[in-house]
Amino acid sequence: MYPRDDRATTSAAAGRGGGAPRQSTEMFVKPRGIRVAASITLAVGGCNPAAAPKPPSPPRVVVYCSVDETFARVVLDLYSARTGAELSILYDSEAGKTTGLVNRIIREGRTGRPRADVFWSGELFSTIRLAGEGWLEPYDSPAAADIPARFRDPQRCWTALAVRARVVAFDPQRVEPSHLPSRWEDLAKPEFAGHTAMANPLFGTTRGHVAAMFAAWGDERGRAFLAQLHEGGVRLVDGNSAAVRAVLARQAKFAVTDTDDVWIAKRGGASIELTYPDMGDGGTVLIPCSVAIVRGGPNTAAARSLVDYLVSAEVEQMLAESDSRQIPVREELCRRLAIRRPPESKIDFAAVVEAMDEAESAVREILIR
Repeated sequence: MYPRDDRATTSAAAGRGGGAPRQSTEMFVKPRGIRVAASITLAVGGCNPAAAPKPPSPPRVVVYCSVDETFARVVLDLYSARTGAELSILYDSEAGKTTGLVNRIIREGRTGRPRADVFWSGELFSTIRLAGEGWLEPYDSPAAADIPARFRDPQRCWTALAVRARVVAFDPQRVEPSHLPSRWEDLAKPEFAGHTAMANPLFGTTRGHVAAMFAAWGDERGRAFLAQLHEGGVRLVDGNSAAVRAVLARQAKFAVTDTDDVWIAKRGGASIELTYPDMGDGGTVLIPCSVAIVRGGPNTAAARSLVDYLVSAEVEQMLAESDSRQIPVREELCRRLAIRRPPESKIDFAAVVEAMDEAESAVREILIR
């Protein structure tokens, strides 16, 4: 038998009421019962207990996520429960949607020690930029094979799915349908600008939307639109949901926002509806979520398994059937769920990314003074 270890006994006694246990002793000394069992194993089987295999640790994945936590958590919890994977998730704030996490990925990448494995974003344009700058790892997920080519990076550095549309929200008890803007440029008119709330265009989907305007209309028209919004007294708020709340609080008649914020408010009983203004080419801007693997992340193999799940038809269906009512990019899934996609602008995603710097510069110069 092993000799008695007085240090372990003293520590255990202290933990039962004789003062605080000595942590260093408990950390490095095995309890006596385990040693007895180990000695029996040696006597009977002649095995070395140190050579006994340890159960494998559950895979660990660090996720940076700017999809609304309410909906993302349901999806990620299901994955963790099924696989036993340990997920460490960092969510972004409403006011700084996506932008904060993108800057963090770049900052950590520059140190040569990325912390994130998977980036699950509530929009696509910043993900495209990360891919172009080399911060993402190519991965051709078999679960994305049925996603249309437009929603997959040719180099397979990202996959897009679960679309939201850019809309104008309003209270039908206060605004007649005949008094709604039919085009996005109409919002700059005096009868609309001073009654409109929109999120800060330096962040989130509003950032991509304004860049899409510059891509579609050109710099001159884009800057004129921002100038007229500013002169007309547009109300800037912290996020799309805050824009919807401004309408509900009667602080604004119109909110520039995403479809999910409207559906969530309606589900809560609010008097609110939406319209899809035209970008000038027959439709509004549709902004998908995106999934990517961060280059050099600590758990690449486990990250691929999570990506397979996040880009699956199952997850798209979960998001479509949630209160956010995100629109699948899979045509078959839209048909099966009887979902009609709103008219879509023909603006190329890459063109929006190319216009982002000019649009951001104009926003800072004209709208954020």
